Amino acid sequence: MKQFLTLLVLMIASQSAFAQENNDQTIFQFKVKNIEGEDFDFSSLKGKKVMIVNTASKCGLTPQYKQLQALYDKYGSEDFVIVGFPANNFLRQEPGTDEEIAVFCESNYGVTFPIMSKISVKGKDMHPIYAFLTQATKNGVVNSSVSWNFQKYLINPDGRLARVVSPRTLPDDPSVISWIESNE
Repeated sequence: MKQFLTLLVLMIASQSAFAQENNDQTIFQFKVKNIEGEDFDFSSLKGKKVMIVNTASKCGLTPQYKQLQALYDKYGSEDFVIVGFPANNFLRQEPGTDEEIAVFCESNYGVTFPIMSKISVKGKDMHPIYAFLTQATKNGVVNSSVSWNFQKYLINPDGRLARVVSPRTLPDDPSVISWIESNE
């Protein structure tokens, strides 16, 4: 009986340490390449609300770039930033190179918010930042899957996932604006 209790205590302590370790993970642990090939360190966003969105240039939802840019123009400051991740995971709707994507975003939508280098947001080659965003064991909040281009992940100023927003929900949806304007 004593061995069983000792084992039980060790298992509980191990689970507690595992939970604590995962709760300490934030978006700030990641470094990626931006679309120009330069390092982008998410720790530089500490204290800001962050919207992470997977993008594509040849998708029916591509016009969301316009709303994303308008949102960034209105709220983008020391307190809020949008970070775009081009991805070619859905019907090959982002076939371009980083250079082609950058030109497309600038010339068609005047995008000034940070765009990262093209990555995979699902499957066996999923980028680690999206593994974090989609797995509760890593983000400490919720499991999700990226269902289509322009899915949004809202990150609180402490680097923790606040919620996942459907691709079809527009960037300027009242629920998103409410989150941006809140003091959370």
